[in-house]
Amino acid sequence: MPSDDSDLNAELLRRRAAARRGGGRRAIEKQHARGKRTARERIAHLLDPGSFEEVLPYVTHRHTAFGLDEKRFPGDSVVVGFGRVDGRRVAVAAQDFTVIGGSFSEVQAQKVCRVLDLAVAAGTPFIALNDSVGARIQEGIWGLAGYGELFWRNTQASGVIPQVSVMLGPCAGGSVYSPGLTDFVIMTAGISHMFITGPQVIETVTGERVDVDTLGGAQTHAAVSGVAHFVAADEDDALGITRRLLSYLPSNNVESPPRREPDDDPLRADPALDSLVPPDGSQAYDVREVLGRIFDRGSFFEVHSRFAPNAVVGFARLNGEVVGLVANQPAHLAGVLDINSADKIARFVRFCDAFNIPLVTFVDCPGFMPGTKQEHGGIIRHGAKIVYAYSEATVPKIAVVMRKAYGGAYIVMSSKTVRTDLVYAWPTAEIAVMGAAGAVNILYRKPAADDETARERFVAEFREQFGSPYAAAATGYVDDVILPHETRGKLVTALDFLRGKQAAPLPKKHGNIPL
Repeated sequence: MPSDDSDLNAELLRRRAAARRGGGRRAIEKQHARGKRTARERIAHLLDPGSFEEVLPYVTHRHTAFGLDEKRFPGDSVVVGFGRVDGRRVAVAAQDFTVIGGSFSEVQAQKVCRVLDLAVAAGTPFIALNDSVGARIQEGIWGLAGYGELFWRNTQASGVIPQVSVMLGPCAGGSVYSPGLTDFVIMTAGISHMFITGPQVIETVTGERVDVDTLGGAQTHAAVSGVAHFVAADEDDALGITRRLLSYLPSNNVESPPRREPDDDPLRADPALDSLVPPDGSQAYDVREVLGRIFDRGSFFEVHSRFAPNAVVGFARLNGEVVGLVANQPAHLAGVLDINSADKIARFVRFCDAFNIPLVTFVDCPGFMPGTKQEHGGIIRHGAKIVYAYSEATVPKIAVVMRKAYGGAYIVMSSKTVRTDLVYAWPTAEIAVMGAAGAVNILYRKPAADDETARERFVAEFREQFGSPYAAAATGYVDDVILPHETRGKLVTALDFLRGKQAAPLPKKHGNIPL
């Protein structure tokens, strides 16, 4: 006889409970003993309470090799679904370390690909919570094919929806390429690690000895490789960073970034700005203090803070509107551009352009880093990425020249000639092919060498004639010379005017970015 409704309901509840147990009580206890949450606990902590809706909770793998027939768990090694963060829709996939170490399997690939497809179709951000030993070796080609399917979808979703990878445990081998393809990587200090090959393999193949943290820890990837955009102190911090990051991002590439009701005077003028930047170009200052005084109070959210610190990038709000900030950092290497800072700036500019985030650039740069290491490392190719990114960007673009803007660095840092909409300069700005002292040494070698008084006169004349912001303004390549305390009001007015800027259609499929 067919079962009655109560039997059917009981069966559903039994299966649902089994799916939510993951790898079982003992595996969950081991996860907690490591100081880590389970996949479902992480999702609950990230999303708005009660908003998570799971999909594909009952799928199991089909493989039997090496004991896999005895390791079938409903939902396999990942939990996927959708929910809300601060009321906004998101899709999420959380690897479940309690199920075969969260190993990447054919089924895990199917589930993550499915929810990523749903995210693209619905136009919602995708968040991956990663904690896995790596590929499930017993599945062979099926697991490898799963990697390929996921990487393809990461690529297709790139520039369509924001993709964020939160590293809450190990990530090794082929698994690192999915986070590497996403827009932002958040690593957790002391817990998360990323590497293609582990320390044992490296020692076997090369004889080099290295520990896990030095090889692929959070600090390494944040400061050395640039793979990680943020470092979190613990899981709570990692999920908190994720929520804050999402608050600056639109849900997809046809929406505008989320606006907040401003609580700061749009025309607020800060007199301290007028003396914050030393007129002497050899004196350092922290550009982050400049940004903090111009944009909505407490809104600056730096990205990639530990990587290439001679450049600063991040998000902020201006009268409640989200903007992307790029700035040279005179407090580190005098704000010079090098290979790493070029990559950092170009990637951030392209992200902002893809997701309709206006760009504001603050310039104080003496040029590109000289030396054989930079030249042989491809500074020409890497530097070209900056000019390519700015030239290609169609969002509103505004630049403020604070002090030095020399040579090629002036051109690539959002100059008028790469189609920046508005360029402002402070009275301390010096825009020239090179610094006045260096130019005089080349142009007036004998007087400069023999007569210090003449040299000083030539330097002053060169600075006035060629480096002055008023000389640049006279050509039209600077739209206005403004006092530093006027900057906030000028930017608010300019962005309001440029809000309706339309991207011109391009008669080509795509260009060939320097790589």
